[in-house]
Amino acid sequence: MTKEEKRLRLKRKRKKLEHKLRVVEKRDKILIKNFSSERAVMEEVFDRYTLMTIYNFLNKRIIDEIYGVVKAGKEARIYWGRDPDGKELAIKIYLTTSAEFKKGMFPYIEGDPRFAHVRRDTRSLVYAWAQKEFKNLQRVYEVGVKVPKPIAADNNVLIMEFIGENGVSAPLMKEVPPKNPKRVYRQLLTHLRRLYRKARLVHADLSEYNIMMWNDQPVLFDVSQGVPLEHPLADQFLRRDLENLHRYFKKLNVDLLSVEEMYKRVTSGKS
Repeated sequence: MTKEEKRLRLKRKRKKLEHKLRVVEKRDKILIKNFSSERAVMEEVFDRYTLMTIYNFLNKRIIDEIYGVVKAGKEARIYWGRDPDGKELAIKIYLTTSAEFKKGMFPYIEGDPRFAHVRRDTRSLVYAWAQKEFKNLQRVYEVGVKVPKPIAADNNVLIMEFIGENGVSAPLMKEVPPKNPKRVYRQLLTHLRRLYRKARLVHADLSEYNIMMWNDQPVLFDVSQGVPLEHPLADQFLRRDLENLHRYFKKLNVDLLSVEEMYKRVTSGKS
């Protein structure tokens, strides 16, 4: 491909993104009389800073195409995309003016020594939060815990492996209980032990809502809240994660360890 062909291709992609922005703005005007949370989401997803960040990923050929939203929440939207080789991507775009999100970040960032010098304005916090999730994913992926493979992060945009197929996300464990709950329970304890002992992290928000089931295997996601063991609330967060797992698998009639036994299994590394 010549330089001119590359330039024209990039120009077409920019026009496509700008079209998406115009669509969002048009929909936004329809809601002008009702300043709903949905309107606030639409305003924030493709702001100027986000568009520039996506352009940079296009220039670097990390992203080739962006399709529709596969998950929308108060904190972020996840888009389905592909890289130049056709591999599916999850493109997570954090919202940059969510006051509630900012409040929710503080317990996880303030005690994290990696982010001791982050400024306290909302945009800086959101950018730090995206980097936090990316770094947590890297650490967790490297020790063999099943999570989406991290690919890149900049500003409020995080790019990772898409768990699912053809734009359809893998189901949550909440939605599709495991076929062999006893095996999955043991796998999750092993994952938490690796998180604790090898990555030296606590997930801090683990439940059936943050675990996907793919090929009969549990895949952890949404690790942005994850904290290092040095965090003053790490122990409290770990016990909460274990209590959530215990509650979920108890409903499935799995023969469980007590929460205290689970805690010892995770922190001591005994199998």
